[in-house]
Amino acid sequence: MLNGIVGFQLLDDGTALSLGLILLSAAALFIGTGYIALDTAFSYSGRFDSSMSGDHRNIGLYVLYQLAPLVFLAAFFVLETVLVLKVLGEKKPMLYLIGAALLFALGQIFQYVISTHICSGTNGRINGAMFETLFTLLAVVMTWVFWSSITEDDWPMPVTGGTYTS
Repeated sequence: MLNGIVGFQLLDDGTALSLGLILLSAAALFIGTGYIALDTAFSYSGRFDSSMSGDHRNIGLYVLYQLAPLVFLAAFFVLETVLVLKVLGEKKPMLYLIGAALLFALGQIFQYVISTHICSGTNGRINGAMFETLFTLLAVVMTWVFWSSITEDDWPMPVTGGTYTS
């Protein structure tokens, strides 16, 4: 989500502050999710023992592992939509962003809906994780194409058909 805010140039991207904010927010989410997952699995503090009975659900883990990233992705989509349509006045990059969102949604459908049918049809040999990974990878590629289309190209690319030399 912080990556979506960088495009508004509230902070210069690549500075220690912008990189630090992204690193600290990622570390906080990683540590929080890791603690709840480990405490649920190994019962270090006993705080999450109630989640081990019944349907084996842990609401805190669900919120940090599933719901928070989904909210962050939705916020990123909204922020980038505002940036592209209102600030830049472009429409073509939205095709890339919508394509990334659709590919990601298709991957999630494979993971959570179609996976059980693939798994039962192959007697547990494979599931939808391969397709989910493929579509998520394609969504990341489309996000990069989107990003590349809204930024100025300053990549060191050879003008002629030559190769790079040191």
